[in-house]
Amino acid sequence: MPADLAVIGLGPLGLPLAQAAVAAGIATLGYPTGPESGSLSPAELRRMLSGGFRTAAGPAELGRVRTAVICAPTPRGADGGFDLSQVESAARTLAERLRPHTTVILESPVYPGTTEEFLRPLLEEVSGLRAGRDFHLAYAPGRVDPGNRDFTPANTPKVIGGLTPACTESAAAFYGRLTDKVVRARGPREAETVHLLETNYRHVNIALVNEMAVLCHDLGVDLWDVIRCAETKPFGFQAFRPGPGVGGHAVPQDLAGQAGRTLRMVELAQQVNSRMPRYVVQRAAALLNEHGKSARGARVLLLGVTYKADLADQQATPAHEIATRLMELGASVSYHDPHVPSWSVLDRPVPRADSLYEAAAHADLTILLQQHRTYDMQGLSVKAQLLLDTRGATPTGSAHRL
Repeated sequence: MPADLAVIGLGPLGLPLAQAAVAAGIATLGYPTGPESGSLSPAELRRMLSGGFRTAAGPAELGRVRTAVICAPTPRGADGGFDLSQVESAARTLAERLRPHTTVILESPVYPGTTEEFLRPLLEEVSGLRAGRDFHLAYAPGRVDPGNRDFTPANTPKVIGGLTPACTESAAAFYGRLTDKVVRARGPREAETVHLLETNYRHVNIALVNEMAVLCHDLGVDLWDVIRCAETKPFGFQAFRPGPGVGGHAVPQDLAGQAGRTLRMVELAQQVNSRMPRYVVQRAAALLNEHGKSARGARVLLLGVTYKADLADQQATPAHEIATRLMELGASVSYHDPHVPSWSVLDRPVPRADSLYEAAAHADLTILLQQHRTYDMQGLSVKAQLLLDTRGATPTGSAHRL
């Protein structure tokens, strides 16, 4: 059966888009761009397959779709900028088979100007077609929040910025089948900059509350109570919470890879957030010392090693650096995570605790890094010899909180 849509890249952006398209009744073709980091449960995969989803047998099938959305990953390169190699490869593969009247949309995180200055000339040169005349071209920032059950692609407004008004409307017509609301940006650059602003907003605010966590600990102030009270303000404040570090796929963008342009506040936020794993280890060593134990030889249990609660995704998780630093101090590290059956740090397997409560009772220090739904923090706070809670998940006074 011919597909209406090709999703190129089946990672954390592409898979949710493909799921939403299938749910909307769109015949969807998946085209992997490399080792993908998205994941589906068996039940989700069955639903998609029964709804008309299939993986492309070859690149030739890309030439038979009405809409192609590029969701290839753009990891950080050696210079700190986005590595567009997978986007380039995906675009070339598509361009060699691009037909007139196709709508091409880029969703991958990129710098402002990428759609017009990088993607457009590549598509035009390889295909021999002209964007805005022979085919439609637009950018739509990904707004995926993995694991969020309240906000899905269906009820999250979608921002669209087309090369021409006709390009915008063509992309809007496609996304209008998936979501309740489409927001039209002035153009691709504005849409690309929406992603820049949204990503940096998160990182800057997390950095602020992370700095507050360090300050409040020094002052003997309960930050979690401060946040609880502050979030009652109905205007001018949005609650963010501290943690052991910032993980995930949405990396902060300081524009350093674009002719030396920097966003000073984002640069500072990166510095603050990148220090949090080290701070957690310092707190851990201090707690052990206060209880007459040295970090060297201490048994330390890490709870939750994924970057986000209730997901298996370990992209940029701070747990790796925390475990590494603890090992360098001579600690004996083990872990528990219901979503991670095996875990390695420094190319060495980390022992996995089978019995959570037994492991917590046996460990000299238990550190909560990620608050999975299955964790009974009140019960763990009773069982653990010493508990450091980096997520504010335990009742007041039952554990040492970040």
